[in-house]
Amino acid sequence: MRPGVARRLVLAVLLALSCAAAVAAPAASGASASEAPVPVAASTTPPPGHRLSADQALATADALGKLRAVRSRYPGSYAGAYLKYPGRWQVSYFSRDGRSEIGQVIISDATGRVLEQWTGIQVAWSMARGYPGAFGRHADALYIWLPLCLLFMLPFIDPRRPFSLLHLDLLVLLSFSISLAFFNHAHIYASVPLAYPPLIYLLIRMLVVIRPTRAGAAERHPPPRLSISTPWLALGVVFLLGFRIGLNVTDSNVIDVGYAGVIGAQRIVDGRALYGGYPADNPHGDTYGPATYEAYVPFEQIFGFGGTWDDLPAAHAAAIVFDLLAVALLFLLGRRVRGPDLGTALAYAWLAYPFTLFTLDSNSNDALVAVLVLAAVLFASSPPARGALAALASLSKLAPVALVPLLATHDLHERRAGATPEELRRRVGRFAVFIAALLVTAALICIPALLHDSLRTIYERTIAYQANRGSPFSLWGLYGGLGGVQVAVQIAAIVLAVVLALVRRRPGVAGLAGACAAIIIAVQLGVDHWFYLYIPWFFPLVMLALLGRVSDPQAGVAAAPSAAARSSRLAMAPSIRSGPP
Repeated sequence: MRPGVARRLVLAVLLALSCAAAVAAPAASGASASEAPVPVAASTTPPPGHRLSADQALATADALGKLRAVRSRYPGSYAGAYLKYPGRWQVSYFSRDGRSEIGQVIISDATGRVLEQWTGIQVAWSMARGYPGAFGRHADALYIWLPLCLLFMLPFIDPRRPFSLLHLDLLVLLSFSISLAFFNHAHIYASVPLAYPPLIYLLIRMLVVIRPTRAGAAERHPPPRLSISTPWLALGVVFLLGFRIGLNVTDSNVIDVGYAGVIGAQRIVDGRALYGGYPADNPHGDTYGPATYEAYVPFEQIFGFGGTWDDLPAAHAAAIVFDLLAVALLFLLGRRVRGPDLGTALAYAWLAYPFTLFTLDSNSNDALVAVLVLAAVLFASSPPARGALAALASLSKLAPVALVPLLATHDLHERRAGATPEELRRRVGRFAVFIAALLVTAALICIPALLHDSLRTIYERTIAYQANRGSPFSLWGLYGGLGGVQVAVQIAAIVLAVVLALVRRRPGVAGLAGACAAIIIAVQLGVDHWFYLYIPWFFPLVMLALLGRVSDPQAGVAAAPSAAARSSRLAMAPSIRSGPP
């Protein structure tokens, strides 16, 4: 990379950090839920300050064909009227025993017009109603989303090879947008099934990418190429960093996930129990590992927390820093594999990919998972660092636990040559160091939780809750009678994690990234609750595996680029040297 490009990247990081500091300014409110509905007895007299009476609201709702149909399926069902501020009525229909809400209607008090009517799973799950801006405000608006899709694809399009498999890979990564579009329009029975074909494709693609290849196979396939030079990509990184941070500060909301992180951080600082007794507006916010809440402690200390679901600047700051760390780690990983060109391309890909912006502007903790896994891949050559980061990732959200066998046996794949007794002892020693670092880090991370909570409480609030929660955002939760298939998928994910930890695969950083991505995707295929915020868990690993494959890696570090390769990077369409696409 030329000195000018390096200076641009340094300036980009400084700009991003300065913008992160500005997050203390007022941001968009995170509270998405309105005040709790207030029950109103049946009456023909409107409550003070209202135009409609309870009887009028009930009559309006009773006239709706959708609600008449659902009531006919529940003999003995009944309705109740509620005031739902500001200026709305809510009519809820309940089953005969009162245990299930089977229908809900929202009516404008000023006009008497029906604003919403819901039945089925969308009664209990307001998240499934497609409310505009519920996640990330305008991050998924078409005037932002579609340009980002174009910017994401543009550097990797090779017009000389229009049918390149890499083009298909990138389109599949963007195809989650189709599912999201249906979700945003409350078509849950279309959005959920449409998320699974790209997940399955990417799983298969990662398994193909990480398979061992014969010597010389890479030379038979043209390498992927960049259609935009690295200096221009570096400028794109600067622009996208500023755009994303500015959008987060001025037009984003904090969902319950980020709110939970700040609550947990305050509890740790105050020396209170980390699990149990969360506020009524986030009762299950204590479902994550202690590492997640500990990651929010610096931000809660710097930006404070008033105890309510307000602007939550601490959650904004945490999300921005997680995002910046992901960019930095991708640059470092790319530089290690094929030099600064690939590092810049990977950093750009994260910033241009619309689903990472969706996560950032929802101010969730999901980018933290990507950061910890990327760090484990970056420091894979160090058993203690790899073990510590594996523990941190596993104790943030539960899915990365599946990566522990793969990370534990990484040295066995990277050091196969010369299996002498001395070499075998060294391998066993490195494995033991990994396990020790894993256990010690896990013990240290769990101290704030174990000081006040029993293991049973922690288990019930995290693992048991996640295992038993119902959710319509997966095939298993949306459709009944698929329990056996789901168990088979979950067992297959466990088997895959063990097999990839034991069998020979493509060596190097890119091979490890591809294997991690395959395991994470396999785990996501079997979970009860899946959402678009989980895509950044595997997206950077997929990009590194697709763009960073090398023909002859040595311990995960590619050889220094040749003079010819360095010259080629000065061209307008430099090649990213890699294995077969």
